[in-house]
Amino acid sequence: MFGEERRMKIAELLSKDKSMTVSELSEILGVSESTIRRDLRMLELDGFIQRTHGGAILNTHTHYEPSFVEKEDYELPSKMKIGKIAASLIEEGDSIILDAGTTTLMIAKSLPDIHLTVVTNSPLIAIELSSYHNIELIVTGGIERLNTKALVGPIAEMVIRNFKVDKAFIGANAVSYENGLMTPDIIEANTKKAMIDVSNEVYAVVDHTKFGKKSFVKFADIGDITAIITDDELDYEIVKKYEQVNVDVLNFGKDVADDNDSDHKPGDRQNIDN
Repeated sequence: MFGEERRMKIAELLSKDKSMTVSELSEILGVSESTIRRDLRMLELDGFIQRTHGGAILNTHTHYEPSFVEKEDYELPSKMKIGKIAASLIEEGDSIILDAGTTTLMIAKSLPDIHLTVVTNSPLIAIELSSYHNIELIVTGGIERLNTKALVGPIAEMVIRNFKVDKAFIGANAVSYENGLMTPDIIEANTKKAMIDVSNEVYAVVDHTKFGKKSFVKFADIGDITAIITDDELDYEIVKKYEQVNVDVLNFGKDVADDNDSDHKPGDRQNIDN
């Protein structure tokens, strides 16, 4: 088991039990206690855990997630702008994935009147699109997370991995140049990874409040995505940082058409070492 995979497993164990000892983790993972201590130091430096005498506890700040209802009206104008930008990238006949979330729901509300295939793990998006006669709607099934209204877990992942789609629009609780895209729940993170794996183009849809934040589980590096779609409240210095490594940042302050005239276009997947 590689170090990153092992640390992901430690994060998963702590997300369930909230606290564990070094000896418990060592026995479960089959590695030395000194290896576990090194892993815990790295997880603590990243802000995910807090080391204790002989073990570790979950950092509740990075694990905290507001409910769907709490997020629904938060930064709503920004989410509506993001929804319109994302919808403008969708073309006749596209197959797309819409991740569950309040921002992706705004994409569903902004879809153009064209023929599409939409795969989603959101019952709320499914309801929104159920009366669209020009949309072939596929709902993943899975275990519903009451907090986010997302269908996640092995069933959702199995369904998702049966497809290959043109574009995916994925939400995140935190995004940073160094740590990539993050979310508080490890099971939901794995479902998002499946969406990324089956998509030709991947768009992260995040409002300006998500930048520079940390959450519990990383599900993608910045280099795994095609572009970031955000609102025009994001500081331009942050935009420049991402564009220096050819990651497009699309917002109303930078028209989508401008990107299509540049050397790097949305749709060109980048490989970036972080």
